[in-house]
Amino acid sequence: MEVKAQAKYLRRGPRKVRRYAELIVGKEVDAARAILAVQASPASRELAQVLESAIANAENNFGIEPEDLSVRRAFVDAGMTIPRVKPRARGRADRIRKRTCHVTVVVTDESAD
Repeated sequence: MEVKAQAKYLRRGPRKVRRYAELIVGKEVDAARAILAVQASPASRELAQVLESAIANAENNFGIEPEDLSVRRAFVDAGMTIPRVKPRARGRADRIRKRTCHVTVVVTDESAD
């Protein structure tokens, strides 16, 4: 059975989070936790929270043991971009784009084929 967890509007660019999402796809849950735990980036900590949420959803809602789970999919979509303005010289202005992302992690208790 596939169980998913989602975090929306994370204040992190999607490219920064995708880098770590690719590391955990196809791994057992314990291995994915270990991989994310040793990464230094705040993006990996946010991804680890979504992974823990998916594990908790599987355990509490469907009674699946966490040891049986593996990461089926982990993907990061771009969220809305918050426009900001930075003042520049001679009365000009530069646009700053504060990017957000939506993270989805899907875990399953079936063996990966």
